[in-house]
Amino acid sequence: MPSSIKNLSVSYLWYKAITDQEKASLSLELLTNNAVGIGDHSTGDFHKNLDETLDALVDARDRLETLQELYPELVD
Repeated sequence: MPSSIKNLSVSYLWYKAITDQEKASLSLELLTNNAVGIGDHSTGDFHKNLDETLDALVDARDRLETLQELYPELVD
């Protein structure tokens, strides 16, 4: 039973990180290539959004890397 809980837990963390990575990648793509509506916000807001998006992408990739190091037998 504990092995099953471990597998499910690592699987959840893995797929959550992948989802977060894709979400951040999409946001970065939209911000850098399709920045429609930026005129409605200050450049400060735009910079803040860029910073937050990059931070989210780095965080997700760090989590994936960490899970690969800790549980190589359980992740893709």
